[in-house]
Amino acid sequence: MFQAAQGIPGLPDLTHPNELMQFASQVVKASLVLALLVAVLGIAIALVSFSLKRDEPEQAIFIGDWVVRYSLLLRGLQHLALVLILLVGGFFLCSTLGNRYHHWEQARVAQVAQSVAGERLEQSAPQVRYVIQEPYTYDKYVDGKTVRVRENRDISRQLTLTGSQVQVGIDQISDPQQKGRSIYRVDFSGDYQVTNKLNETQQFFFEVPPPNGYSLLQSFKVERDGTRLQQKNPGDYGFPFRLQPGEETKFRVTYKATGGPRWVYNANGQLLSNFRLSALANFPGADFASGIVPTEGPKAEGQGTRFTWVFDDNVSVLNPFGVFTATETITNTGIIPRLLLLAPGVFLWWVLLLYLSLPMSMKNVAIAGGVFFASLLALTYMSRIMNAPLSWTLLSIVLLTLAWGLGASKRASLAAVICTIAGAVMPILGLLVPITGLTLSLAGLLCAVWLAVRNWYGFFNLNQDTR
Repeated sequence: MFQAAQGIPGLPDLTHPNELMQFASQVVKASLVLALLVAVLGIAIALVSFSLKRDEPEQAIFIGDWVVRYSLLLRGLQHLALVLILLVGGFFLCSTLGNRYHHWEQARVAQVAQSVAGERLEQSAPQVRYVIQEPYTYDKYVDGKTVRVRENRDISRQLTLTGSQVQVGIDQISDPQQKGRSIYRVDFSGDYQVTNKLNETQQFFFEVPPPNGYSLLQSFKVERDGTRLQQKNPGDYGFPFRLQPGEETKFRVTYKATGGPRWVYNANGQLLSNFRLSALANFPGADFASGIVPTEGPKAEGQGTRFTWVFDDNVSVLNPFGVFTATETITNTGIIPRLLLLAPGVFLWWVLLLYLSLPMSMKNVAIAGGVFFASLLALTYMSRIMNAPLSWTLLSIVLLTLAWGLGASKRASLAAVICTIAGAVMPILGLLVPITGLTLSLAGLLCAVWLAVRNWYGFFNLNQDTR
């Protein structure tokens, strides 16, 4: 059974009611503490100003200077509080989206795995067994004396098959018990040759069990030289026969079975000689299992694919080999959750770059933050249906178009666009593409060059009026 898809452990998710209530209580506490500090500082300055209002003019000038600085501090705190609110709110938004996206990726992987999950149809190679008498001795006590006893015991030995010719036709059908899952319908035919290589006539047992993992087995037949062999006891698939020294005989095993979404042949550690297995998979997406590469093929045949294993000389195959359905490759998982976790840091860097490049009002900061996190929200859902870098490229056009409105003049608008490219577009793109380090390095270099040109050389004389 597959476990239910889970989010990223330890990451806050505001879709959970308990975490939402905990977050709201912490925001209320932090707001009360900040308001209390501002109020205490303002009351302290007001009391000092009132107590010294009749003193000398120098002291009045000193108090007035503190009042002006306090006013500037309050204005700076307003911007800082707004940035912190956007940063904290954006972090919880991104963590929630990261959890949801991780949950979606896990569910997608589980769905693909579930489509080919289940027991495999495994056919074991037949075994030819014979019994010999082997003498052995042991000691026992009789009337207080040790007596050595010599007896014979039966020992089972294996005779190697001298030839195996196996033909398998595999069709893929829908599982009637589970929607979205595919199973196999197998038509099996195996011809086996047995030669008595012993120096005496021997009684043998041809043991060929039915496949493991089937849900339906039909027309299971074992024939010797064209004569059908009857099963004597339920569950006993051993068929006795006798051969003279050097004599050979042939067996044929046929059946139709329905079962799991993979069919394999298990040699059980036997040496395979004059062996040929040809499997025709009549469905798309078939591939060879267990890494045992076919000696011939895979070859397209009709609407399916044929896999052929031929071993003329002795060979031992440890793992079962056969055919399975190759599922779609799920790549680039975990990229969007990682991006969302780092997005608040990118936003902070972008806002800092804007503050160092052009005048920013609180209204513009709030709008810029909303546009940035709205773009990430759109990226999260667009990347589910299309390539993530392409999605961000399309969203970047919208982001840059809106960033043009941050400037009060053409030069200021151009500066805002440059800041957005270096501080937001390129870092996000760098977290989406394989060359992350190179892209982030170029973005950092562009930011440094822009700040140096803007503040040291004065190439951009911006209009100080903001919108």
